[in-house]
This record gives sequence, C-alpha cells and structure tokens, in this order.
Amino acid sequence: MTAHYDARETREQAAREADLFSRLPGVLRAAMAAPAYGERLKGCDPAAVTSRAALAGLPVLRKSELPALHKASTPFGGLVAGPPGSFARLFTSPGPIFEPEGRQEDPWRGARALFAAGFRPDDIVLNTFSYHLTPGGFIFDASARALGCAVIPAGPGNTEQQFELIEAYRPVGYSGTPDFLKILLDAAASSGRDISSIKRALVSGAAFPPSLQAEIKARGIDAYQAFGTADLGLIAFETEAREGMVVNEDLILEIVKPGTGDPVAPGDVGEIVVTSLDPHHPWIRLALGDLTAALAAPSPCGRTNMRIKGWMGRADQTTKVKGMFVRPEQVAEIGKRHPALGRLRLVVTRQGETDAMTLKAETAAASDVLREEIAASLRAVTKLGGAIELVGPGALPNDGKVIVDERS
Repeated sequence: MTAHYDARETREQAAREADLFSRLPGVLRAAMAAPAYGERLKGCDPAAVTSRAALAGLPVLRKSELPALHKASTPFGGLVAGPPGSFARLFTSPGPIFEPEGRQEDPWRGARALFAAGFRPDDIVLNTFSYHLTPGGFIFDASARALGCAVIPAGPGNTEQQFELIEAYRPVGYSGTPDFLKILLDAAASSGRDISSIKRALVSGAAFPPSLQAEIKARGIDAYQAFGTADLGLIAFETEAREGMVVNEDLILEIVKPGTGDPVAPGDVGEIVVTSLDPHHPWIRLALGDLTAALAAPSPCGRTNMRIKGWMGRADQTTKVKGMFVRPEQVAEIGKRHPALGRLRLVVTRQGETDAMTLKAETAAASDVLREEIAASLRAVTKLGGAIELVGPGALPNDGKVIVDERS
C-alpha cells in the first residue's frame, strides 16, 4: 500500500499547523457560546490563540470530570451550545457520559484509519463493535460507509449468526476488538466454518499485545490498530509503516505532564490532550487520561502529521476493559451498594488473550451469597463481568488505589 487517503495527509507540517491554528479562533468562539466553556475560558481572547504556546495557556478539561459535569447539567454538561436535537444520534457511555454524533459525513473521522489499514471502496466490512447505546458500532460503521464500504452491522457475540453472515456476504474486512476477532477465529476453526474471506482488520478498544498480533497475522489477517474515544472518534492510527500511529487530520494533539496542562519535553511520555475543530461540538484541550510519547520525524509511509507511540497506559486510574472504560467512581458505587464492604480494589489482568477483572473486597462477613451479590453489582455498574475475591479487613493496601491495571 502506497496511496494516501488525500493530499492533506502528505502536506508540509508547517502548512498543516497554519491551517489548524487559523481555524482555532473560530472554534473557540463557538465553544464559548456554551455556558460551561464560557465560564472555563472566561477572559480568553480567541483571536490571540493561534499557536501551540497560546493553546497551552488555556485550561485542561479532564475526561474524568465529564460524568459529574453531565450529571449537574444534563445532557452535555453545558459544553455544547446547540440543542440535542441538532445532532444525528445520541449515545451514552459508562459514567454516565453522554455523547452526540454530528450530521456531517464521517463525523468520527475514521475513514482515513480504515484506508490506512487497506480498506477500499466496495469492500464489505464485518463491524463487531456494539451498536447498543454506546457509539462504538456507529463510529466504525459511519467511517466505513464514508469510505464507500458496505457494512454488516453485526455487533459483538452470537458467533453462529456471525458465521452465517460471513459465509453469505464474504466480507474482506473486520472492525472490532482484537479479543473478539480471536474468538471468531477460534470458534470457526473448531466448528469448521469458513471465514477465510476476512483478510484485513482495524482493531481498537482493547489491548493488542505482540503475541496476539503474531497469532492474527499467522492466521492470514493483516490487522492494524487505531486509537480513539467515544468523545472524539478516531484520534490516531497505524499505517503500513508499522512505526507508531499517525495523528488524524483536523485534531490538535498535545502531550502534557500528567495532572497538568504543561507540554512535555520532546519524546517524553505524557498525557494525551486533544482539541477538535468541529464548531458544532468542539473539544478544547480534552485530557483523555491516556499516556503516549511523540515520535520524531514523519512516518516512512509518507504521511507527515505528528506520530505517537500508541497507547502506553493510563495517567489516572480509569482504564479500558474489553473496549469499555471502568472508572473509580464505579468502584465506589459498588461499595455504596454493599455496606458490609471495606476497601475495594479492581485488578485488571489478561487471561490468555482476553481482558479479565477481579474485584477484591474487604469484609468481615464473607459468604457465597455476598460474593454473588457483588458480582451482580459489578456487572450492573460496569456492564462487564468479573471475578470476586473476598478478603479480610485490612488486607488491601491503604494507598488510595481502587483500580490496578496489571496487563503488560
């Protein structure tokens, strides 16, 4: 693959920066029409914010703040000036965080990522991200259709029906988590179903360690990774160079010292902060809680935008499990539902090639009934299942950590 989605991907970086920062003042004015941004950016002169140094002087909005903001001012926390009905679709993610989808073509900016992964017009794509309430399925669906692909809106699970669709439509592409791709491949191999039409994949939403990458490649599928969020869509993506991820167009990505809004030194690991240039739904310095570092020099694939190493962990305790964010606030909610519990610690690991959770809970009244009740609460609050380990009072460290990610 040597072609690019369009000429914007290969323009001089100085020209890209000039374009982005010439558009930013108008986006800031649109943002400040919303009450929460108007308050946060009080005193800001949008006309003066025409450089990265000037942008770095604006306050950071942390994604971890969004649940409380949205609860206080439903649905969008006062961060959107237009009414909810001015959008195409309305979603929710755990927190809860409420996310709107714009009405423009490719509202989640994902067509470039699919193109870089080898998807082309008229390809058929099996999309296994969830279409239920959360935006994941629609992010990849809209992106594929903007590229000119036909989409099978499969969602996750129900492998037997997935096999029927694959054998009938013969999709060449897959989008979904890497975990579910392995589940499909394993189930097809064990049941003698033919899913050999799938030759390429764009995966996101879960860890894709080298061991799983090698296994998927050995089974005939060329899989690429994309980094995105339910708020912003696709932020960065792998290309055929396989050297980090290229930042998407129409976004300003900064890397800051965790807990601050101050840019890190070149090459240092820091927290990803993104500013989007959609005046209908702008994000101004949204700190995602994800860590990365910038790579020097443009990608060998010819794309000239900033490159990042990819996801390098969390700057806060919020983590992503099987494509869903799990937050400290959710662990606290489980504790409120079970007064007999003391400290709680949610430990995230890998079992084989799949994310797994274990909730460790202090209690002086351990029982199988309590364990089952806590397991039900864990699933209800996080929308994910997990093991429950009951321990005695004082057994967990008094270090303030409620989510520990032990995935390598």
